[in-house]
Formats: sequence, C-alpha cells, structure tokens
Amino acid sequence: MMRKSKHYKIIGYLFAICATAIWSGNFIVARGLHQSIPPISLAFWRWFVAVVVFLPFALKNLIHEWDSLRKNIIYLSITALLGITIFNTLIYFAGRTTTAINLSLISLSFPIFIIILSRIFFKELMTVKKGIGILIVITGVLLLITRGDFSNLMDISFAIGDIWMLIAAIIFAIYSILVKNKPENISIRAFQLSTFILGLIFLFPFFIWEQVTYHFVNLSKTTVLAILYVGIFASFTAFVLWNKSIVMIGPSKAGMIYYALPVFSGILAHLFLDENISTIHFFSMLLIFSGIIISNRKSKVKPKIVSNMDV
Repeated sequence: MMRKSKHYKIIGYLFAICATAIWSGNFIVARGLHQSIPPISLAFWRWFVAVVVFLPFALKNLIHEWDSLRKNIIYLSITALLGITIFNTLIYFAGRTTTAINLSLISLSFPIFIIILSRIFFKELMTVKKGIGILIVITGVLLLITRGDFSNLMDISFAIGDIWMLIAAIIFAIYSILVKNKPENISIRAFQLSTFILGLIFLFPFFIWEQVTYHFVNLSKTTVLAILYVGIFASFTAFVLWNKSIVMIGPSKAGMIYYALPVFSGILAHLFLDENISTIHFFSMLLIFSGIIISNRKSKVKPKIVSNMDV
C-alpha cells in the first residue's frame, strides 16, 4: 500500500512536470502570435480546438455523469470562468503591453499565492523546509531571468500588462485550489470537458465583440499550426495532466513544479529560436530543481497539525 502511494505521488510529480514543459512552449508560441491574432480570439480558438479534440475521449463520461455535473453547475461554472475563460485571456492581454522579464517575474507569484491561499482557507502547514525551498527556487529563477546580474531588477518599470499578469496568477492559484476540491463523483474527464465547454461559452460573446470591433484572424500556415499547438497540447494535454497532478499531490506541491517553467522555456528557446544556454542557465536550473526537491521532501517526524490538503 505504501509502495503504491509512493508511485502514485511520483506519477503526480511527472504529470506536473510534463504540464509545465508544455506550457513553456505555449508562452513561446503566444509571444510570436500577438501581432497577428487578438488576445480573445487566440483564447477562443485555443479552447475550441481543445473541446473538439477532447470530445471523443470524454463525451461518454459527460453523458453518464450528467446529473452530477448539473448538481455542481455553479462550482463548474466558477472554475471554468476562472481557469479557462479569464486566466489565459489575461496572459494574452498582458503579453501585448509588458516585457518578457516582467512577465517572468510576476508568473513566479502563482505558486506563492497557492501556498498563501491554502494556508488561509485550508490551514495547510507552512514548514521551514518549504519556505527555504521557495527562497532557493526564487533565487534560481531570478538568476535565470536577470542573466546573473540582479541589478537588472532595479530597471523594471510596471505597465498595465503587469497588473493583468498579477491578476492572472492569483486567478490560476484559486483555480488550482478549486480543482483540488473537485467533487469525488465527477471524473477528471467529465470535469475537464465540462469546464472547457463552459469556458468557451463564456468566451463566445467577447469573441464576437472582438471580431466586430477589430479584425478577423489571418489564418496562415504558421497561425494554424500555432493554434493547434495551444489547443491540443497547451490546453487539452497540459490541463488534463495539471489537474491530475493536483488531485494526486496537492496544489502546493504541483505549484512548486511550476517554478521550473523558465527552465523549460530556456531549453525550448535554445532548440527552436537558436538562443544560447550559458553557465547562468545551468546554475539557475540547479537552484530551481534543488529548491523544488527541498520544499517537497517529507519530514521524518510528522507535524502535530495534519493538513486537510494532503493527498
């Protein structure tokens, strides 16, 4: 039983790592599309593709669990509105008016918000080890995005996009906690498809408004391939993996894995954008993964306070 539990958590960590790696590719693709696709349209087509791809796999679950879904429609609607409709759309808005270094810095706050909110609402224990791990991870990421010169942080100026990104980080933290508390009588597939559909429905009126106000998407070969990537991988695949990881290891531990996002982004940028990986990158990667391991290691002595968020 203990071995099964250990393997169960290892799989949960692997799911979180895979989701984070896929999302790192999403940032690279999204940055390249901000000139050709308006933010709401990009979000709409992303989730449209995700629904179409996911439908054959989860339609049976959706029909079979219809009564449970209907009884939890308020919970599902709030979760879909936050995690599907608003979160990604805000990121696309943020990327149009702020710099990459600002986005990277602000995105670090997402796991911190998870830990804070989990502590406030669910009394999850904040250990010294977890605090040390967070500090090591933040140091590693700052080393990465400042290229070893922390004085670059003094030159940062905040734009409206920074505010959008900060709100997006808070929203995704709340979404992750909501997923952790998913009703047990709703399967991951039914939950995922229902929130994808609801999120798409909530996006639709804003999509129509954007099309009327601005312009239609120029569907070039590059644009289509990019939309397919963010729709199939960054939406369908990554969200399924992420939600499973939250259920298996909890939102705080999954959130710590998210700190590795700049590492994966750097690797993908090197492979697809010919950007060099320097010694700074290796040191930052070492710090990031060390911090993740330290913060997620279980203490040999069990704490007196038992968290109701432990899986």
